[in-house]
Amino acid sequence: SSGINAEYGGITRKSRVLDVVYNASNNELVRTKTLVKNAIIQIDSTPFRQWYEAHYGVTAGRKKKTEEKVEDATSKSNHVQRKIEARKADSKIGQLLDDQFNTGRLYACIASRPGQSGRCDGYILEGKELEFYLKKIKMKKSK
Repeated sequence: SSGINAEYGGITRKSRVLDVVYNASNNELVRTKTLVKNAIIQIDSTPFRQWYEAHYGVTAGRKKKTEEKVEDATSKSNHVQRKIEARKADSKIGQLLDDQFNTGRLYACIASRPGQSGRCDGYILEGKELEFYLKKIKMKKSK
């Protein structure tokens, strides 16, 4: 299995590459699942969801009812609670990204040139860039 060090929100986490979904240069590279620079891939969202929940104290990609139970289960110091409350103002993520956290897979772009081992660096797609590539992926599937 291949690995990627992906960046999101200023943090880097090691994650598993699940699938190659889009490549602007060649569709053959998608069919053979070849990892090349600027390929759009799907990665496992678990490490990023865990960081998001620990950092902001808000669950990402789950239904709102489970959020309350998670907060009651863990006891935190007063200082940590104040820090998390201050961060909650910045904790908004886009709807498309939230939907991806629901499925357990995030779209990422490879930023490095992967070697023989299948390791690579990249970043998670969000905002306008995510909308653009989702449109492109949908176009390719409909052909």
